[in-house]
Amino acid sequence: MNGTTPPAETSAKIPAETGNGSREWRGVAAENQDELSEHVSFLLRSRSRRLLGELLRPYRRKIVLLVAIIVTCNVASLAIPYLVKVGIDAGIPPMVAGAGPGALVTVVSAILAAAVIQLVTRQIFLRMAGRIGQSILLELRRRVFRHFQRLSLSFHDDYTSGRVVSRLTSDIDAISEMLQSGFDDLVTAVLTLVGTAVLLLVLDVHLGVVALLPLPVLALFTNWFRRQSSIVYRRTREAVALVIVHFVESMAGMRAVQAFRREPRNQEIFAQLNADYRDANLRSMHLVAIFSPGVKLIGNVTVAAVLLYGGMLAIQGEVTVGVLAAFLLYLRQFYEPMQEISQFYNTFQSAGAALEKLSGVLQERPVVAEPGDPVVLERPRGRVEFQHVEFSYLDGTPVLPRLDLLVPAGQTVALVGTTGAGKTTLAKLVARFYDPVAGRVLLDGIDLRDLGEESRHAAIVLVTQENFLFSGSVADNIRFGRPGASMADVMAAARSIGADTFVSALPEGYDTQVGKHGGRLSAGQRQLVAFARAFLADPAVLILDEATSSLDVAGERLVQRAMRTILADRTALIIAHRLSTVEIADRVLVMDGGRIVEDGPPGELVGRAGRYAGLHRAWLDSISDRRDLPG
Repeated sequence: MNGTTPPAETSAKIPAETGNGSREWRGVAAENQDELSEHVSFLLRSRSRRLLGELLRPYRRKIVLLVAIIVTCNVASLAIPYLVKVGIDAGIPPMVAGAGPGALVTVVSAILAAAVIQLVTRQIFLRMAGRIGQSILLELRRRVFRHFQRLSLSFHDDYTSGRVVSRLTSDIDAISEMLQSGFDDLVTAVLTLVGTAVLLLVLDVHLGVVALLPLPVLALFTNWFRRQSSIVYRRTREAVALVIVHFVESMAGMRAVQAFRREPRNQEIFAQLNADYRDANLRSMHLVAIFSPGVKLIGNVTVAAVLLYGGMLAIQGEVTVGVLAAFLLYLRQFYEPMQEISQFYNTFQSAGAALEKLSGVLQERPVVAEPGDPVVLERPRGRVEFQHVEFSYLDGTPVLPRLDLLVPAGQTVALVGTTGAGKTTLAKLVARFYDPVAGRVLLDGIDLRDLGEESRHAAIVLVTQENFLFSGSVADNIRFGRPGASMADVMAAARSIGADTFVSALPEGYDTQVGKHGGRLSAGQRQLVAFARAFLADPAVLILDEATSSLDVAGERLVQRAMRTILADRTALIIAHRLSTVEIADRVLVMDGGRIVEDGPPGELVGRAGRYAGLHRAWLDSISDRRDLPG
């Protein structure tokens, strides 16, 4: 997208996202959409509950202990109003009659003891809950990151980098907030509500009934808030994901943005997405603004009713002043958790929407699945074979209609042809970024689908024109394919392909930081580092995908010399538009429409009146034209 996708196009897909971001509800009859939406919501909730259950399972015993601690804390909290009642009814009358303050002191001591117990148990709870929550988040981040790396390229082609960032940042943060405060609020609220209701009825049935009369109204009000907040907070997660997507992709494509003066349009799109996010948050705040004061109103009306009725009963001598005081204190405790629940629902719904998206990603399965019983290839020779291979991408358009090809071990094969001829697809099938729709791709007679991941990665290496370098030193990037390689091995690999000269001239040699995406190195230098990386990995099959297409003449000469070294004694597939690269090949395959239309040594094909000969003449003419240009 590179920051250029209009919000209308993006937002049409995201709300229907269930994990891969590519499923849409368009075309569903209007009368069936509500039913479908409810069904999908149920599936999403059950899926996220399963994920949460998996994350909590290792901590079941600790969670039981946490519940016991918080129960103790709440019992101590609930005991205080009752002790106040005892103090008023059993402690004050004796003092009025002239007795000592012994009973009152005892009650006050009990209240202080309950307060200390509440303090200590709450500290223990918060520390334990914090450790468990952070451990769960650690596991969730690890699981999501590992899963993203294992998913097939087809998933990453559809799933934008901005949404990947959203999953690992804002979604994880939402779950973190729930684990840090939500669990505590929920358990405390439930225990307080149940405990207080029971104590109210125990203290006085008549007053208890009056105090609990608003409960049905409160339950209906809370249920309405729960339903509305579920919708609103899901929209909030979708809106923030769109903001992150646009921001990340705009920054990643900044060169194109500035080159085409795209800033005003990008700002326009971001302003719309940002406004949508603001509106989603405003809707959630609007719900809280209705719910929280509404609960407070119901609570205050209930307190007034209990005070009026209880006061009349106290005047008639049917209840004591201590009981009335305890009732008023319990009512305060009873309605306070309802305020916390409004905030908890805010956190819970936000975390629930985030958990749905994360569970959707984790439910995705790689299109290129690992074999159940992988074959280990100890010493790969590099013989590559395509047997009746057919392949098409998701849209169903055939890219390779039917391909049969044998590349003997040690042979260098160049793939040429127009854009879309199937060259890169062929290379990706050999690297097993994709699996064929039909037929088999074999390495040394073994179907790649049966080959173990480690054996495949050790045997086949792909070097592309992007030659992506990671942040770190030159040495770190060279040993990328062999993390355990020594510095001597790294330097030997660089020396073998001719990279040692420029690396040694860098300010810190092999310890020089390459910068973001290798920005401190030239295109030719980045390509040489990528070649040194491949040479150190020492694969049996090396695939070079347009490895010199972005280089100038001087850089291409350096890379050409390196290629002769790196291609020696191994099978190689070279995809190139520059025929200077093709000249070092043993064999040339000319592709068109996914089929091989010419096959033979480059010198032999030049002598024919075929497509390769035409491409070769056009290449020579382009060289001649460049020489004739002034300057």
